[in-house]
Amino acid sequence: MSRYIGNGTVLLESTPSVVSYGSAAGKMEGEGPLGSCFDYVSEDSAFGENTWEKAESRLQQHAFEQALIRGNIAESSISFVFAGDLLNQCTGSAYSMRNNGARFIGLYGACSTMAESLALASVFADSGIGSLNAALTSSHFCSAERQFRFPETYGGQRTPTAQWTATASGCAIVGAHSGPPYVKAVTIGTVKDMGIKDANNMGAAMAPAAYDSIKTHLDTAGKAPEDFDLILTGDLGFVGSDLLNDLFLQDGVKLGNRHNDCGMMIFDREKQDVHAGGSGCGCSASVLCGHILPMIRSGELKNVLFTATGALMSTTLVQQGESIPGIAHCVHLSFDDSL
Repeated sequence: MSRYIGNGTVLLESTPSVVSYGSAAGKMEGEGPLGSCFDYVSEDSAFGENTWEKAESRLQQHAFEQALIRGNIAESSISFVFAGDLLNQCTGSAYSMRNNGARFIGLYGACSTMAESLALASVFADSGIGSLNAALTSSHFCSAERQFRFPETYGGQRTPTAQWTATASGCAIVGAHSGPPYVKAVTIGTVKDMGIKDANNMGAAMAPAAYDSIKTHLDTAGKAPEDFDLILTGDLGFVGSDLLNDLFLQDGVKLGNRHNDCGMMIFDREKQDVHAGGSGCGCSASVLCGHILPMIRSGELKNVLFTATGALMSTTLVQQGESIPGIAHCVHLSFDDSL
């Protein structure tokens, strides 16, 4: 059963398993360094739909279906779906699940939503609530641009610190202890606001939250960076990742090569015009479900601290001159089931 040890950290004593996972991506993501890892890659950014919002729901359905297929799981076997996206009222997720039949819990944590959904699905599984629980997240470049910045047809210029919202989705299905990857612990973050007001510099807005959540998890769970093969953030991009490393260096802690970021991994910065890297909750979801979870299942990675980060911004508040709060949640994923 789950055991709360303080500071937002919960040990999952039954070490539930990620029994299956699936990923889907758009054409540009498929042309990136991880393109061969994704289960489904579309050549059509519209995914056969007539609006970008419908396209995002279709994208999310593809990731969910791929997870069901990989695990040979019937859709009716899913007890709860924890899902979210970047659209107002989480409509991308709600519309993708409206004919599903599973109990739906809509979440919003901006780009942190994959860690948030995976943490909750895992705690439910560890507590015996539901036989199989899905964590599902997506983002779509065009739907996000229309909502948060400008429609593509506007032709607005992007600053060097801006990140490219990934058209991608990931789904992880969590069930009872059965095999790796195992979920050992989660840490729920606190909202951090360092006064950043530039909506084109989300990495700077999110880095303090990532630092706080990772440090809290390490301290509370009695871990050190050296206990992990990979500390994976998403999506700080290149700017936010540098800031995160600087914050730890102030404590005398060097993350070094143990740290990587989904926003730096999903695109080729030299060949693809993504400025400071990738973003969007589908970025970390697809990298986790398409690339990282298979490596944990095979034993290539033994311990991963997955820390998805989110900029909790709203177009209305940004236009009113408000600063951008950040949030980050941690999930300890492991090849080994011992606590």
